[in-house]
Amino acid sequence: MLEKIDLGVTIDKESYRQEKERLTVRLGELQRTLHDMGIPVLILFEGWDAAGKGTLINELLMPMDPRSFRVHNFKKQENEDEIFRPFLWRYWTKTPEKGQIAIFNRSYYSDLVYRKSIDALNMQGLMKQANEFEEALSEDGMIIFKFFIHISKKEQKRRFIKLLGNDATAWRVTPRDKKENKHYDKLYEKVNRGLELTDNDCAPWVIIEGEQKDYALIKVLSVLEKRLEKAIEAAKMVPEAELKPLIQVGDMPFQSKILDGIGLDQVISEEEYQIQIKEGQKKIRLLQYELYRRRIPLIAGFEGWDAAGKGGCIKRLTRNLDPRGYTVYPTASPSDIERKHHYLWRFWRDIPKNGHLGVWDRTWYGRVMVEPIEGFCAQEEFERSYREINEFEKQLSDWGAIVIKFWLQIDQDEQLRRFTGREENPDKEWKITDEDWRNREKWELYKIAVDEMLLKTSTVNAPWIIVEAQNKYYARIKVLNETIAAIEKRLNN
Repeated sequence: MLEKIDLGVTIDKESYRQEKERLTVRLGELQRTLHDMGIPVLILFEGWDAAGKGTLINELLMPMDPRSFRVHNFKKQENEDEIFRPFLWRYWTKTPEKGQIAIFNRSYYSDLVYRKSIDALNMQGLMKQANEFEEALSEDGMIIFKFFIHISKKEQKRRFIKLLGNDATAWRVTPRDKKENKHYDKLYEKVNRGLELTDNDCAPWVIIEGEQKDYALIKVLSVLEKRLEKAIEAAKMVPEAELKPLIQVGDMPFQSKILDGIGLDQVISEEEYQIQIKEGQKKIRLLQYELYRRRIPLIAGFEGWDAAGKGGCIKRLTRNLDPRGYTVYPTASPSDIERKHHYLWRFWRDIPKNGHLGVWDRTWYGRVMVEPIEGFCAQEEFERSYREINEFEKQLSDWGAIVIKFWLQIDQDEQLRRFTGREENPDKEWKITDEDWRNREKWELYKIAVDEMLLKTSTVNAPWIIVEAQNKYYARIKVLNETIAAIEKRLNN
């Protein structure tokens, strides 16, 4: 891509002045329209050191309402929080909410170029993750701009010399910058290849000729104007998505009958349970320390029927763990802020550090169970969710996490017995709600959704483990043993 760029292009002062005045006014208008329509925008600035990214960002922000944008400066060197999280964690957590603009001064593309630890094989995998990230955001309605500010090796060296010649700016030129200029030709090939592999329809690269700063600014502003106008007009033509129940008994072509084939007669006596639970809790405590020592994270998700015993299993799984090394996340209905983001955003925020455990009491699978049944997501959102979830879990696995998911299965009679028991027990009546009873009435719908979920999202990287939970003692021991087995398998490998 870079080899076709003419770095000698310029703009005369009068044309620059007129266009800048017009474009800044227009972009202020477009920003207000984006805010009113709830359209999120992500703008990435990449390019050579001293190419003028900071100057372009400052000029871009001048006409904008500061309440509707946020600038994020990403350093080439990650901090400790970022080093111990997945590749895309620090970018997912900074994505804008609906109606807002986020500007990234450097991004995951700089990581791919400058991280010495990334070999050729990992580079391909991480580029794939970057493309998946942009596709997920774009399909959710985000407009993504990617600008690469290009200057020649000679021009970069000239700017470094100018900066070094002034005591007020000399600090901006680091030994790393000088090294980049020295190895410019080698980096050029790597950068050019990366641009080609990550140029896609939903987030195309725009190369900005950066040697004349006036021309560079006008091109950036012009590209923003044209594409935002098209996006706004396209959004106006799209009818508002109809939210209605998407899963109906008899309407679904998918009928795997997975849940119907599960036997629920497994039982453990209380005496045997007490022996096994103590042994298992002692063992997993030692394994927790080993995970921390080797910096291996563990992600455990719990789903199941209401009153199936998810909370009880989680309590026994974590009871003997070091509390500094794990967190349990109870997932409720999304808040107003969470609804303004991609549905995976709130889960990305809570991904634990390397060596820590994250346990979710209900998970991101609400998107393919509760939401389509209750009419909380549109058809297109539902249909792409399986792919997005599998990509999400694959990214966690590629990062090095052990990803394990439990479905707790009971039958309707047992659920009714537990519901009634909760209502009759003053210490437990808070656990039963009107929503639980409403969900029970939709048992057959949920069974269809769960069957499809289990088949489409149980992968080698993130398997579903069905837990026969009719007997609570058996369920708790199985969860504990399966978690131990998954940890031991990773440690042995």
